[in-house]
Amino acid sequence: MVDLAFTVDAQGTTTPLTLAIDQAVIAGWTGRDPVARDKHIAELEAIGIARPASSPIYYRVSARRITTTDCIEVSGNDSSGEVEFVLIGWQGRIFVGLGSDHTDRKVETYSVTVSKQMCDKVMASVLWELEEVIGHWDQMILRSHAWIDGARVLYQEGNLDEMLSVADLISRGFGGTGLPDACAMFGGTFAAKGGIRPASRFEYELEDPVLKRSIRHAYDVIALPVLG
Repeated sequence: MVDLAFTVDAQGTTTPLTLAIDQAVIAGWTGRDPVARDKHIAELEAIGIARPASSPIYYRVSARRITTTDCIEVSGNDSSGEVEFVLIGWQGRIFVGLGSDHTDRKVETYSVTVSKQMCDKVMASVLWELEEVIGHWDQMILRSHAWIDGARVLYQEGNLDEMLSVADLISRGFGGTGLPDACAMFGGTFAAKGGIRPASRFEYELEDPVLKRSIRHAYDVIALPVLG
């Protein structure tokens, strides 16, 4: 279990809220469009990562891997971030947040499950109430920029209408029982523009063009030496 301090932005009012997270789930291959989904699968196959056993698929990771830090340390130069929305269950409610499923790509070539445990999963500290955005969910936008070789480049971008709906994602992952309390589920990502590659800094956002607001976060990546 991990305690995380958030600010809930609801109807223009901000409220601090500390949540105890005891389950972390990383949903993968969550695209509605099989063509786009297969593009991301092919992208990973190109760097030696096998196709998933199912789509979508729900990886379990340690809840302690979730953090709201602005800097993480990783082993070597083989990891990269992925912008994702995050759903958190709490006392029968669901909050929407923003996270990065930072993953070790070298380890991913032999075990996706193990690779998910290798790196911290970095969340922004702001949450929205799901009920405030579910009516225009498909219009919201996920976007990331990466600092690569000293330049800031657009790394990922897409509308949430390209992914499974919230109801479908939860139903498939939890057998129709709903999102459990104290569970944080990362909802999947988009293909990287220009291919998956490491970055020294990762910046990402969830934009709501209807309510004209965004959740943003960024973190630096420190690569530790791999000595054998």
